[in-house]
Amino acid sequence: MSSAISLPVRLEKIVGADRVRVEAADLEEFAIDGQKPSAVLQPGSAEEIAEIVRMAASEKLALVACGGGSKLGIGMPPRRYDLALDMKGLTQIAHYDAADLTLSVDAGKSLRALQRILKEKGQFLPVDVPCVERTTIGGTVASGIDSALRQQYGTARDFLIGAEFIDGKGQVCKSGGRVVKNVTGYDLHKLLVGSIGTLAVITRLNFRTFPLPETRAGHLASFPNARSALGYRTTLLKTGLPFANLEVLGPEFSAMAARMFKATNQEVPDALSSNHWNVYAAYEGNPSVVKRVTRELGKHSAAADASKNEYLSAAVNEELARFSSQSYGFLTSASSGEALFRIVLPEFTARNIAEILRPAREHSLRAVFVLRACNVAYLALLAETGDASAIQSLGCVASGVFSTVTAAEGTATLLHAPRALKQNINVWGAKRADFPLMQLVKQAFDPHSIFAPGRFVGGL
Repeated sequence: MSSAISLPVRLEKIVGADRVRVEAADLEEFAIDGQKPSAVLQPGSAEEIAEIVRMAASEKLALVACGGGSKLGIGMPPRRYDLALDMKGLTQIAHYDAADLTLSVDAGKSLRALQRILKEKGQFLPVDVPCVERTTIGGTVASGIDSALRQQYGTARDFLIGAEFIDGKGQVCKSGGRVVKNVTGYDLHKLLVGSIGTLAVITRLNFRTFPLPETRAGHLASFPNARSALGYRTTLLKTGLPFANLEVLGPEFSAMAARMFKATNQEVPDALSSNHWNVYAAYEGNPSVVKRVTRELGKHSAAADASKNEYLSAAVNEELARFSSQSYGFLTSASSGEALFRIVLPEFTARNIAEILRPAREHSLRAVFVLRACNVAYLALLAETGDASAIQSLGCVASGVFSTVTAAEGTATLLHAPRALKQNINVWGAKRADFPLMQLVKQAFDPHSIFAPGRFVGGL
């Protein structure tokens, strides 16, 4: 640093001495793949963040904005990591017009707390994402993690109507607005979705909200093989019925769900107890809509010759929906050594699923597979141990998955993996053809490369 004044002292002048932490335990809490910052700051305003960023840019200090910390493992380890910004000090709801279905909220607001406030007005944000007890609304957007309600409502990108953020020069920027119809300017705020903090520090987000559904229901149909399950899923998609969620659960995923039900002393759906492929349909709305979908599901599952056809009680459906939305946490803690992929293909078939799962069988790894909305699948590779041999097997299988998905013209991202595996494999896979454009976007937002350098695709 060019200044003789110590870093903590300079930071204290910006945010106050009580909001600068340098103790080992605090630094460990914000570690990313074993890398710890030199200091943790908890700014209380966008203006303080802008001042921190300007100082970081002048001193070439790398910083990472952190919410609840539940998804800090997504991406590659940062090349440099000097400052952690604890965003949980920004929790204000700046604007909420329930009649207009619009909301403006600070990035550090707890998602769970926000949903409770919206519920009082009979509304919600359809971001049913994992680690909901810890996550912040800013972290939800920055991580780009999928919502279990994507089938009906889309992702946060679809109802994010504006944002405020600090760019790499320390400038306070705005994109979009607070109204649903915004016809001026570019939707730059959409670039923040899934950027894992590498473009800017998100300070405030504007959303369209949605009315809470009056009632919910769920249905499980069981099939002896992936081909039959996928055929049934295709049939349901073609009906145009309003499913909140529609998933194909592989046998290992179903078995994991069954164990969760047993562990909590809950009734286990019969379909989950068999070594079959299950299709889980969740639907919601007013009673007449739910009744109609229920009738249609009965017809289509019978026509598909499902081996089990099970309507779920309200309690069981709620628990299965919770397991589905929170499965990221279950899968990333299911064994001593695990790797979790997010896979997107133009189309999933029994053949390409078998090809994706084949390397795991060859290396005797458990493979937990679930196919969700918009042809997004999750694959967890589970080793019995986390030793060097297990890491080597995980690496071999991960390479095979990347190759298979690329050959099928899809994309694969390794969302979670042991640190030792990340040292030998790029979690983003091969660079895409649009990588030069991504470099230009990074340069425009973060010209000094101070925001989480190295974590994103291609080392951005």
